[in-house]
Order: sequence, then C-alpha cells, then structure tokens
Amino acid sequence: MFGATSLKVFAGSSHPELGELIAKRIGVPLSPSECTENGCGETVVRINESVREADVYIVNSGCASADGKVSVNTALMELCIMIHACKIASAKRITAVIPLYPYARQDRKDKGRAPISAKLVANMIQQSGCDHVITMDLHASQIQGFFDVPVDK
Repeated sequence: MFGATSLKVFAGSSHPELGELIAKRIGVPLSPSECTENGCGETVVRINESVREADVYIVNSGCASADGKVSVNTALMELCIMIHACKIASAKRITAVIPLYPYARQDRKDKGRAPISAKLVANMIQQSGCDHVITMDLHASQIQGFFDVPVDK
C-alpha cells in the first residue's frame, strides 16, 4: 500500500498504543521517537530516524494518558515539538492525528476578557509546521475554521 520509506507514523506519549495500532493498520512500523522531561520539567522530543521528504503522521491525543502520567498540556507541547522537529528535519508533509482536540470546549468567549483557547491551540499547531489535521472529536465544528490548513474529522 505505502512504501515504508515514504510514510512515517510517530506517536507521542499520551496514547502510544493508538499510534501502534494505526501504524499496524496501514502496514508500516511505528517510527521511533522519545518524549521525555528534563530536570527543569521541560518537554524533550527526539525523532530517532530520518524524515527527509517523508509523509509524516504524528499521533497524540489532546487528553491526559490513561495512567495519568501525561497531562493535556504535556501532550499538546509534545505534539507541537514533534511537528516542529519533523519540519526542520525536512519532512515533505506533516499531518497531526489528534483523536481528542485539546481545549475544544473553550471555543468561544463566554464572558468578557475570556480567551478562545481552542483558537490558540490551532495557532500553536499551525505555527509548529503542521500541514494537515485529522481529529475525531471537535466540541464544535467551528473549530475547523480556526485553522488555515485542512482539517478532517
């Protein structure tokens, strides 16, 4: 179906099992990466194989991991850093696969001076270098309009 050299699937630490299942389903191995935390509490990401001219899919959910070790904010930062790492490593195209979109319930101003955090998340993902977003759970379809890249749900 796809050549193993042209398609890469990476998974963040929010739900690595999902990344493994997706990679298996499309017939490619899950590409190696590491998501850790340094002594200052900062997220550290390492992409452990070449992504030059590859079509890259990064799977990371916008919710806490089942074991509680990865928070929503950590998962979001991992996603953005993984996207950026692939972008500067010359990936041809980067697709973020986000089963649960983080901050989706904050999609409008409910009070004066309230942020629209779902829009901020869209900006973060795009500025990281994402070319396409696939998600399964948007609180409201209007979130698709926060992006200037294609969004499929």
